[in-house]
Amino acid sequence: MQVTSLLSQKNEQAHGDCESCGHDHEHTEIRLSQILIGLLFIINSFIIHYFFDNGKMVGDVNAMIGALLLGYPIVWTAIKDLRKGRLSTNELVALAVLASFALGEYQESGLVAFFMLLGEIIETRTAEGARASIESLVKLTPTKARRIQNGEEKELEVKDLKVGDVIRIRPGDNIAADGVIVTGQASINQANITGESLPVDKKTGDEVFAGTQNLTGVLEVKVTRADADTTLGRVHDLILAAEKTKLPIMRIVDQYMGFYTPLVLLVGALVWGFTQDLSRVITVFIIACPCAFILATPTAMVAALSSAARLGILIKNVADIELSAKINAFIFDKTGTLTTGKLAVSRLAPQEGIKPAELLHLAASAEKYSNHPTAKALAQLAKEAGLTLTEPQDFNETAGKGITAKVDNREIIVGRANWLKDNGIKDSFVNSVDLSEAEGYSLLYVAREGQFVGWIGLQDQTRLEAKESLGGLTDSDIRRIAMVSGDRQPVAARVAKEIGCEEVVAECLPQNKVEYVHKMRAKGYRVAVVGDGVNDAPALAAGDLGIAMGAAGSEVAIQSATIALMNNDLRRLPFLIRLSRQTRSVINQNFLFGVLFVIGGFVLAAMAFITPIIAAVLHVAGSLLVVFNSFRLVRAGEELEPFQQPVSNEGTESADPSPKQAAQPA
Repeated sequence: MQVTSLLSQKNEQAHGDCESCGHDHEHTEIRLSQILIGLLFIINSFIIHYFFDNGKMVGDVNAMIGALLLGYPIVWTAIKDLRKGRLSTNELVALAVLASFALGEYQESGLVAFFMLLGEIIETRTAEGARASIESLVKLTPTKARRIQNGEEKELEVKDLKVGDVIRIRPGDNIAADGVIVTGQASINQANITGESLPVDKKTGDEVFAGTQNLTGVLEVKVTRADADTTLGRVHDLILAAEKTKLPIMRIVDQYMGFYTPLVLLVGALVWGFTQDLSRVITVFIIACPCAFILATPTAMVAALSSAARLGILIKNVADIELSAKINAFIFDKTGTLTTGKLAVSRLAPQEGIKPAELLHLAASAEKYSNHPTAKALAQLAKEAGLTLTEPQDFNETAGKGITAKVDNREIIVGRANWLKDNGIKDSFVNSVDLSEAEGYSLLYVAREGQFVGWIGLQDQTRLEAKESLGGLTDSDIRRIAMVSGDRQPVAARVAKEIGCEEVVAECLPQNKVEYVHKMRAKGYRVAVVGDGVNDAPALAAGDLGIAMGAAGSEVAIQSATIALMNNDLRRLPFLIRLSRQTRSVINQNFLFGVLFVIGGFVLAAMAFITPIIAAVLHVAGSLLVVFNSFRLVRAGEELEPFQQPVSNEGTESADPSPKQAAQPA
């Protein structure tokens, strides 16, 4: 039997039949005040019987009133089940309560009903703890927003926001909708979306998400997605949809639950036939309520979903949790998945007499007004090094070649080798380069006043946690890890070597990636494909499990994959495998306990080792044991919090650092 308090009835009405308990039923309506009043009458009857020799009738009346108050919701629920032509375990408890009442055992009838109701309320309120962590997502979005129209600020309901509106976000405000910053800069706490608890600096042109918090600065944001279309809204809907999905074992429970109650009635009839003891039959009916068995899977799943959502892992179907435990092969895309997808400086190689910091200062200052990715990489490193850039004069950029500008009144030329040659620089400078562009390096050459002063190597850097994450997958008994990329073979080989991936397939078109996935599955592997969810959508769909990286704000990523990582932290992948296996272990523990509890209870009840009241207490204890065992999963992954991007301690102050080291100017 499953019941719930009126505190959760609103939620029940919104979701119809309770999916989380594993079988179809009508919830018993329980008012906490009704339970307490009924219990007081039962306690009062015990007091009267104990202290007053002539108070048996008064005590019995008190016990009868208490039994009626406590038993009514149980019996009424069973009647409604029968009227709908539905036979469930609700009827077993109702029979037990009615039988005790008919025998004049009012105290026993009331106490049995009390413990059954109490157990269900505790179970429900405990289970709501995990659901609350999911439901709290929707509360992150404020109900009001400040829209700017004709230069004036006006407050309105968030539901009335439209795409194209400009809203003002003050420090401390939660952002009301997805959008792009048009004015201002601030630090944004977006842990609710991506799992990052360290604030992220945002500036004009950057995207922000509904439900994240503005910590500093005043922002004006142009709305790109509002209300249920926001990233937070989609995540919320998908998580709740996942909670309603079922594992195969849960569907089996549903299928056979209709046969369970008649089987218990048959067992009760056999006990009565052999013992002629109605009390034993009542005990059988109470102990037969398979709440521990029914709660085994859904409580573990809700806890696992809650834990995953907290860390920015969006699981769209609970069956994928079970599937993740069976994965034994991973296929990774390269760009944007194992690498950052952004250029970063990897080498500063100044000529003799020039310091690395001076070379960086000249190049970054000259490129200050360029939007080219190389210019952004130079500016980023200069910022990290604390360099103050000089305003360039006479800035001129030639697309695909390079720039010329004056820095401190001296002409600076930055660009490809041919660009420097076109500007009269002798071609002997290329002899100083020991990196190959064929391996994925971008090379910038710098000249000052007609003299070559050094070169800078840039590359799409591997994610700092990639090697650790792949090692974690190997430690989790993943038998095969491959990187499949559309990039050139030398580039793919370099990245694979840096992260410790032995299997590499390069120069693949999207259809080639899909074919590779099919080949691996044909060999008997359970394959998870990890990509950015855009150009990798066909491969993600081809795998047993598709995992999209950096899905925050990406409609394609969220829809194309079966699991989406809201941030780009690859360390979530070994955690996902551990969580799935731990969840399966917890379900097996719960399932075994539930089965043994019912079978053992039958034996104890038939042999009169337990009474109906003890059976009710054991029912509560067994159900709570399953719930608390499942909710150990809620704390899974605490070692990954707070999420922060790993920081490389490697660096160099020499003019010729290793290409694998992060470039640091002297």
